[in-house]
Amino acid sequence: MSAEVDVLLQEAKESIEAAQNYRSELQQRLHGLNQARKQVRGSSGQAREALRRHFGELQTAANRLLTERLAALLAEVDAIEADSIKPLDDCQSLIEHGVGQADELLREGEAALRCGLGEKEDKLGSFTKKAMHIQLDSLPEVPALVDVPCVSAQLDDSLLGLLRDRVSRHGSVSSHPPVQIEELQERPGSILVRWCKVDEDFAAADYRLQYRRSGSGGSQYEDAYIGRDCEFLVLHLDPHTDYLFRVCARGEGRTEWSPWSIPQTGYTTLAPHEWCPGTEGYILSSRRNIALRNESSQTRYSVLYSNAPTYFCGQTLTFKISAAGQMDRRDTLGVCVDNVSRVESLQRDQAVCISTNGAVFVNGKEMTNQLPAVTVGSAVTFDMEVVNLFPISNNNLSEGGNFKLRVTIGSGNREVVFDWLVDQAVDCLFFGCSFVHSGWKVLVF
Repeated sequence: MSAEVDVLLQEAKESIEAAQNYRSELQQRLHGLNQARKQVRGSSGQAREALRRHFGELQTAANRLLTERLAALLAEVDAIEADSIKPLDDCQSLIEHGVGQADELLREGEAALRCGLGEKEDKLGSFTKKAMHIQLDSLPEVPALVDVPCVSAQLDDSLLGLLRDRVSRHGSVSSHPPVQIEELQERPGSILVRWCKVDEDFAAADYRLQYRRSGSGGSQYEDAYIGRDCEFLVLHLDPHTDYLFRVCARGEGRTEWSPWSIPQTGYTTLAPHEWCPGTEGYILSSRRNIALRNESSQTRYSVLYSNAPTYFCGQTLTFKISAAGQMDRRDTLGVCVDNVSRVESLQRDQAVCISTNGAVFVNGKEMTNQLPAVTVGSAVTFDMEVVNLFPISNNNLSEGGNFKLRVTIGSGNREVVFDWLVDQAVDCLFFGCSFVHSGWKVLVF
């Protein structure tokens, strides 16, 4: 009997656990539905607000433009009227003056005819002289109607049709943006953002990536990248800080951008790569990620190391050259196990590096393979992965290191791949550079 009870108890426990899991799954799905509903309602509200604001601005601007155009046309009418009326007014004044003289002459002539014989000769003589003086045969010229302006307004009715056609096609509403963020990878002091098209019918000419700090106190979105690539490394980010990323696209032959993708939150826990401050012969930027070789060094030891061993296998380390000085075969960019002081370059044991002439060195020995020379604008990358974690020889390290790393160094459009043997297992490495001459400027990320 007790065995049956135990079986029933076990079945009851399993059923309770299954019910709990079922309820938990349902609650997660409810949470997902709430998030989806929140996204739909929130994005719809934002779309309505954007439409109202945009068309309100258009209405205001269109009304202002129409008012300004009306005022300009009315001013033209006023100017034509004023210029045309003035000579007519002058002519009217001249005619009215002549009419007044003629009226006065008529009165005098009628009076001379009615006077007595004794006065008639004198008055008729005076009247005749006055009539000759007025020049009754001289009349002012009045312009014909065809010679004076007939002001009219020419209004093209097609404007309304064109406006109606453009307005009917202006703007659009989309339920899904054509591009979405696919992946956010943390890097030292940075995040690698990858995106992809989700609308295969959309032909993208350019992409636009923006980011900002997350939270209520976050700043406004700012552009990080505009171009044709589908990934970009956003630098100068503070570790353990949430950032929001969004991306949009611009179609072939279009000027407007597509709707933004759904914002994605990313952060990095990795401290940014920094050069070691206080190294003689080098000036560092405020973030310590840019180093400039200056002329103040009085020593032949010119290696600048990282502030700490912050490079981990599986990451990509990049050196970007923004200025170049005179080239020397001892110049190096590379990665090392330790930060040994008082050395001329990284062409030494426990280090891999590339010289500015393109030569590659492994533990101080030059390889036969060579990369392009390093110049302004060059980007040199280091990628490493663990190949062997176990000792090859416990008795004689000179026969081979007991820790093997596969190293890929890229420069220009070429790369070399080789195995690097080190004397001890390491989980983090230093990076460094050395330049004999001044003028070299290198950014590390």
